[in-house]
Amino acid sequence: MTEIPPAAPLAHAPRITDLMHGRFALTPVTVLLVGLNLAAFAAMLLNGGGFWHSPNHVQLAWGAGFGPATKEGEWWRLATAMFLHFGVVHLFMNMAALWEAGRLVERLYSSPRFLVIYALSGLTGNVVSLIAQGDQAVAGGASGAVFGVYGALLVCLWREREQVNRTEFRWLFWGAALFAAVTIALGFIVKGIDNAAHIGGLVAGAVMGEALARPLAAGSPVNRRVKWIALLTYAAAVPVLLRLIPEPTYSWQEEKLARVEIRHFMDEEKRLMERWQGILNKSRQRGASFEQLANEIESDIAAEYRQNFEQLSALHLDPAAPSNETLEVLKKYAQLRSEASQALAEALRDNDTARIREALEMARRAPYIARGQQPPTPGAPIGSVLDLYGTKPQIDFGQRQERPSKSP
Repeated sequence: MTEIPPAAPLAHAPRITDLMHGRFALTPVTVLLVGLNLAAFAAMLLNGGGFWHSPNHVQLAWGAGFGPATKEGEWWRLATAMFLHFGVVHLFMNMAALWEAGRLVERLYSSPRFLVIYALSGLTGNVVSLIAQGDQAVAGGASGAVFGVYGALLVCLWREREQVNRTEFRWLFWGAALFAAVTIALGFIVKGIDNAAHIGGLVAGAVMGEALARPLAAGSPVNRRVKWIALLTYAAAVPVLLRLIPEPTYSWQEEKLARVEIRHFMDEEKRLMERWQGILNKSRQRGASFEQLANEIESDIAAEYRQNFEQLSALHLDPAAPSNETLEVLKKYAQLRSEASQALAEALRDNDTARIREALEMARRAPYIARGQQPPTPGAPIGSVLDLYGTKPQIDFGQRQERPSKSP
């Protein structure tokens, strides 16, 4: 990495609190980053996201971090996840912290250096999260990068502790340190907080804060050896972290294909249930022979369920995949409905009332048997998996890992 030439040091160190305020033009990167996060949240709201909470599948569609997807080639998620938030509270906490600390750190380091610190901290935090979470969680939020900003702030304040007002140093340094310590401690207690991203971002920000250090005043300490050690340490850590990323427990491409087939089956099921009801209505009308009804059931119902069963059975999904349980239920259901429909057609041809009732009961029980549930009492209307799942079954990807941060 090419080192950015340092700006000329000031004769006297400015008051740190003065750097936290001022015109927006002095901190363009912070303003831009906050704007991008707000814009991403607004875009999600207009396209299926929730104000208080966005489901995992919405976050995933917009680029949240997710082990199987990221590790199967969608590495861009390491970056896009930094701009996605699960709700307005999550967004507000991160943006408040970024706005308060970002303007200060950007002026302490310069805008280009601040952007490098922010980006590398966020990416590193997401890689550490990928290592820690594996394939169990959908993760998003800016706080991995925000923790990197705080890591750089702590390093800068400690390095310049003799150059700044002692009261300011105590207030800023120990406030930032307490914030980081308390938030990380809470991450070990409260579920749903991506502590791995916090820790990874904090450490990366501290290392890059040392590597990109510039003197704050004429008397500021400058140790080029320490700067190079920090830079080389980060460069050496990156390939190590990448090698620690575990292999995916299932194929993301197969999972996506299974979801497409499941949605297709549900659409077909709706059509088949309408066709089934039409045939039953026709059976109550005069002039429709049992042979005609049997032929329609055999060709329009039994054959379709058999074909659906074969299509679902052609999918090779790992047992660990989120859609596997739903897929197995639908396969069993399609098989049972195919067998019940065929049995009904044969019973109609033989004009066997007992077997007709038995076949109808088999069809009625199919969705419950497929899920291993107790069927309702005999005589209830013929059900469907649509009654159990709806037209679009929601298959969870696992835990939600938010990355909230709150300024001290």
